[in-house]
Amino acid sequence: MKQNEIGWNFNNSYARLPEILFSRLNPVPVAASKLILLNNQLAENLNLDFKNLNDKEIAELFSGNILPDGAEPIAQAYAGHQYGHFTMLGDGRAILLGEHNRFDIQLKGSGPTPYSRQGDGRAALGPMLREYIISEAMFALGIPTTRSLAVVVTGENILRDTVLPGAILTRVAASHIRIGTFEYIAMLGDIELLKTMVHYCINRHYPHLQEAENPALELLKAVIEKQIILITDWMRVGFVHGVMNTDNMTISGETIDYGPCAFMDVYDPKTVFSSIDRRGRYAFGNQPQIAEWNLARFAETLIPLLHENQEKAVQIAQDVLEKFSAQYQKHYFLMMRNKLGLLGEEQSDKILINDLLTWMQENKADYTNTFYSLMTGSFSDNEPWCRRWQSRDISFDLMRANNPAVIPRNHKVEEALQAASVDGNLMRFNRMLEVLSKPYESTHIDLAHYQAPSEIEASYRTFCGT
Repeated sequence: MKQNEIGWNFNNSYARLPEILFSRLNPVPVAASKLILLNNQLAENLNLDFKNLNDKEIAELFSGNILPDGAEPIAQAYAGHQYGHFTMLGDGRAILLGEHNRFDIQLKGSGPTPYSRQGDGRAALGPMLREYIISEAMFALGIPTTRSLAVVVTGENILRDTVLPGAILTRVAASHIRIGTFEYIAMLGDIELLKTMVHYCINRHYPHLQEAENPALELLKAVIEKQIILITDWMRVGFVHGVMNTDNMTISGETIDYGPCAFMDVYDPKTVFSSIDRRGRYAFGNQPQIAEWNLARFAETLIPLLHENQEKAVQIAQDVLEKFSAQYQKHYFLMMRNKLGLLGEEQSDKILINDLLTWMQENKADYTNTFYSLMTGSFSDNEPWCRRWQSRDISFDLMRANNPAVIPRNHKVEEALQAASVDGNLMRFNRMLEVLSKPYESTHIDLAHYQAPSEIEASYRTFCGT
């Protein structure tokens, strides 16, 4: 294999940190790797060139059977609050190969690790294809996200509720450092390790803070701002993450872990898709509050570094967190004004926005299509709300930049996954990828891809068993 022609440039700075943060091990070899998808655009963006490799050689790389030149495989340790309960976690089925040009290259489904918690460390083809298509859709929507470079099947079956074909996803991320990483360090009670991680995160993600007088405080503020921007973007397109545990909130501000996620069709803040979220903890409308809760857990881990006096340190953290709501509201209402194309700001904007959302909920209106109909002039002019909106100075260019014509409709995603993972037919999957790559354009979209689901199709549930 001509690896020297691919262009790998691994740095592996995380593997230089204290080894209590990870375990060194290689991916578990698979029986018969086969390439299913390769993201050529992402490969090009990463300055990787696979043209001199055949599909089998590429599959061997992305299955872990052959390691890229310069890789130093590790499984990361972390903890986290899952549905509000603290637990020890870690990469139970993922191996970080290293940092290529400062981007993490991770194999998901690559076999058991010391953190597998009696799991098999493997993944099924359907969920790996699902993460591929949703993460790439999020990227095209302009939302910070991990991305998907490749999917290979392993030639091995795995047992879940039934027997499923095994697969490995190659995930690309700014990093995989989570709030849960800091919770793990706090659990260890190692202040020097905490200092090391704070400076590492600043150097890697927030280099403009390198000279900060209080690095931990400035890191906290920066992460809060990043998460507010991220959650506001989720709310803009109706995305429901579904499993906002602290181990699924990154320090970089990227969306990570697409297990039980889905997109809201009919507008309802109580929308939940995950089959195990029976109390609606991670419902669409709860996402800002959960982000704030998770960030409070992050702040707690930084207390030893905020001030030498613990009481003052707690007060500093509280002062920062108390600003979350106002910061989020500022971003949220700016986002909603952009969706409505409102030029300038008026005191009545919040009433106008909330009245529309109330109308949508009462009339079971589709979230995406309502804004699209306003943008295209197909919304009923007889609605009193519409006449109020039309009295404002409106920019349709602003609306077109903020309102997608198409989202990954849940029922269409499932149709594509069924055909690809069960029937072995990628035609629907690839067509959907093409449609979702230009979500703000409508001229190339098949009617089926932007129609709201039928009542039967709308009764949709997602599952964490990936």
